[in-house]
Order: sequence, then structure tokens, then C-alpha cells
Amino acid sequence: MRTLALSTVSIALLAAGCGGNAAEQDGFKPQTPKVQAKRLPTGQIDDRSMCEYKGKADREASETAGPGSVQPNVRRVFALIGSGDDRQKILVCREIDTNFDGVKDVVRHYNDKGESLREEADSNFDGMLDTWITFSKGHLAEVRIDTNRDGNPDEWKFYSSGKLARVKLDSNFDGKPDVWEIYREGHLERRGVDIDGDERVDRWDHDTEQRRKLEASERKKRKKRPRPPPRNKKRRAKRTKLPPRPKKPKTPSPKRKTPRSRMRPRSSVHSHELHFESRSARRLRLVSFACP
Repeated sequence: MRTLALSTVSIALLAAGCGGNAAEQDGFKPQTPKVQAKRLPTGQIDDRSMCEYKGKADREASETAGPGSVQPNVRRVFALIGSGDDRQKILVCREIDTNFDGVKDVVRHYNDKGESLREEADSNFDGMLDTWITFSKGHLAEVRIDTNRDGNPDEWKFYSSGKLARVKLDSNFDGKPDVWEIYREGHLERRGVDIDGDERVDRWDHDTEQRRKLEASERKKRKKRPRPPPRNKKRRAKRTKLPPRPKKPKTPSPKRKTPRSRMRPRSSVHSHELHFESRSARRLRLVSFACP
């Protein structure tokens, strides 16, 4: 370890003695702003603001200096709602100059609830937007990136519950995705490639080691889960939990009486006896008298 440290120091000293800068030779050059802020005829500096607030009576802007900045580099724009004592300020836009060159390179928009809607950024500070971020209910949903500086995204990242779920790539910069990546628990699971340019996967490459780890973790989770009771026992338990049905009280059924309208008295052979007979019996009796 000591010999390695001494050799590193000696190389740096030789580079400095030859009139070169070791940091520059290694590629660590100080970052200089690629876009210079312009001064307007009014004397103000044009910082390429992306928040709409100028000339609007219902907007109010405030500027502050962020960490490491001497001059104000953070601008917040508020929407004024209500009047009098009920007047409120709601943040609708925020833009930041991250490299302190006087030009705003990151802007984020908010809704009336204060949730993030979208964000646009110039990540390489060349004066062109190359990153577009979309939020859903305040959470990160999609990121589009322009890597070849043509103004069109060629990399799409989709998130679910804050984790990277899938990625689309345009490797030949023809405006059509030709590489698809599927992620699971934030790790790459498989990668699909379109060979003939029909926007369909022709070959899937799987990460067998990562897939084996995920399957093993799923098996462990299944073992830890409590097993449900058998189906028959579950049914019995449900039956015992049901309250017993109330028994209906037994009421004696009333005796049916023959209505008076159907009862016809007749005088029999003996005048001192009266009885009732049915209609069919009467017919038989009359027939027997008619046919001796």
C-alpha cells in the first residue's frame, strides 16, 4: 500500500513539474458554464425563467440563495387566492440555477394541492432541456431523457410505487424504442431486444442469477405465511358462529265447523226426529223413492 501511494504521489509531482495539471490530465476539469446569462436593455439579467409570473396580478415571486450560492438562485412563484384576511399563497412553480451561471436550468410545477406535477431540466447546461419528469399524485411516475441532444427523448423510465419498473431505449436514435428492460424490486430481471425494427421483442435476455434470488425470496415468503384452515373445518366454524333459529310457538289449530248455509234440515219419517243430510245423500234418497 505504501509503494502504491508513493508511486501515485510521484506521478502527480512529475506532471506538475512538466508544466501540466494532474487534474486536467486525469479528466477532472473545472466545469465552466456553457450558457451565459444575457443582460436586457433595461439593465436586468435574462435568466431564462420558465415560470409564468411576469405581468400577472395573481402571481407573486420570491427569490432566495440556496446552499453554496452568493446570489439568489432559487425562485418560487405563488398563486394568490382570495382577498383580505382570507388571502392565501399557494406554490405553483419553482426554478433553480444549479450551476450558478445565472440561468435557470431546473423548473418544477405544482397543482393547487401543492403536489408535484412535472419537472423539466437541463442536465448538461447547454441551454436545451433534456430531462422531463412526470409525477402522479405527487409521486414519481415517468422520466424521459434526451441523450443525443436532438430535443427528443430516447430513454423512457417508468416507476411504480417509487421503484423502477421498466425502461424503454432507442439505441439507434430513430424515434422508435428497440430495447426493453423489465425490473423487479428495483433490479433488472430481463432485457428484450428488437433486431428487425418492427418494435417487437425478438430476443429476451434473462438475468438467471437475479431470477434465482427472487424466486428463493418468494419461496421464503410463502413459507412464512400462515396456512388457511381446511375447508370443512372452516364451514363448521361458520355454522357454529351462526345464532340458533328462533322456534315458532305451537298454536292449536281451530276446529273447522260446517257453515250454517250448507246445513239443510228435513223431516224424516218420524216427525219427532230432525237431522241433517248432505246434498249427495239427499239425491240418493230421492232416486230410491222414484225407482221402487
